[in-house]
Amino acid sequence: MKTQRVLTGITTSGTPHLGNYVGAIRPTVRASRLDNVESFYFLADYHALIKTSGDPARVQRSTLEIAATWLACGLDPEKVTFYRQSDIPEIPELTWMLTCVTGKGLLNRAHAYKAAVDKNHEAGAEPDDGVTAGLFMYPVLMAADILMFNAHQVPVGRDQIQHIEMARDMASSFNHLYGEHFTLPEAVIEEQVATLPGLDGRKMSKSYDNTIPLFVPREQLRKLIMGIVTDSRAPGEPKATEGSALFQLYQAFASADETAALAKAYAEGIAWGEAKQRLFERLDREIAPLREVYDALIQDPARIEQTLRMGAEKARAIATPFTQRLRHAVGLRPLDRQAAPSGGPAKAAKAALPAFKQYREKDGQFYFKLTDAKGAVLLQSRGFAAPRDAAQAMARLQREGSVALDAMAQQLIAPDDVEGVTIALKALREAGA
Repeated sequence: MKTQRVLTGITTSGTPHLGNYVGAIRPTVRASRLDNVESFYFLADYHALIKTSGDPARVQRSTLEIAATWLACGLDPEKVTFYRQSDIPEIPELTWMLTCVTGKGLLNRAHAYKAAVDKNHEAGAEPDDGVTAGLFMYPVLMAADILMFNAHQVPVGRDQIQHIEMARDMASSFNHLYGEHFTLPEAVIEEQVATLPGLDGRKMSKSYDNTIPLFVPREQLRKLIMGIVTDSRAPGEPKATEGSALFQLYQAFASADETAALAKAYAEGIAWGEAKQRLFERLDREIAPLREVYDALIQDPARIEQTLRMGAEKARAIATPFTQRLRHAVGLRPLDRQAAPSGGPAKAAKAALPAFKQYREKDGQFYFKLTDAKGAVLLQSRGFAAPRDAAQAMARLQREGSVALDAMAQQLIAPDDVEGVTIALKALREAGA
């Protein structure tokens, strides 16, 4: 039985590069083959509109290239849900619902928006000059992507952690108002290769124009690698691995033994040209067989289109009924149905199911409790230093149910009614909370 949902998206605003492959595509394709993982992969073409306004051909071409890349890298559309974001109309609808429970102050703190404001400030321009509402609302759309499918884990680069934390905040706000509907997602990062350096040593990014396209022809790949910026140390001089773009790129593809061998060569003064040749050979060994499949797929866009439409059907089989449930929760209901009792839909939703409640005590610690439908306390936590720790513990209980009780014994005060707790957790899981 699959217990973990993992979701990953790539914005269709450019050609896939090595950073995309190492940071998102490769680890999530591997994860999709695990028996206990249910994987969702999507082409974030709504997000692309923020970056590519006025260039529709670029969005279409990038969508084709990224879809072909994922399939060439081993993604099996029969085993995963692989879809195009814009084929799921429930996602923009959820975006609006989340917008209505999200404080503007939270969005003001988003890194991308703050960077744009700071840039304007340095230039002496108005704070929001050139800033679109799309850029400002980007975190809400990303949260909708994640929460629509109640993903447990979202593999991201370190620079995207804030967006996952914001999605958790939005989910918590919605749950607090309308009942427990959303799972609180967690960011997953491969520490050593979460962010790859580009040709100039900065983070590999289309924004810096320093990327190495994943499936360029072999000779072009070699030319790009030979152009990576290095320092002026001559052959024979020891070289530091720390801060070396060459070494970081090699490490992302090589085994532990291969990495150790190159580190030894650095200490012994390997010439930069030889180090670059080693990097090229290691990269091409992994990429060459994938490139052959990619080239065949890119010539058959109809096949890719059919694959994406099939994926959209699978995704909407989940999204459509879930959105109906959310519409009902917020009060978007047929008028011939029984109206919510006095006090509004939030109280009705909370009264129908057991509920987790998180709070802070005078000691500064954060706690949570599980109450039954009548408000009686079934389970009480011990104190947590940070609200996020308490939220993660609640999410684990919601996700794993009674199975997690023994494993989390140190975090919980032993319940008097174990059977009642078990029944309550089961009810929450069955309701999709």
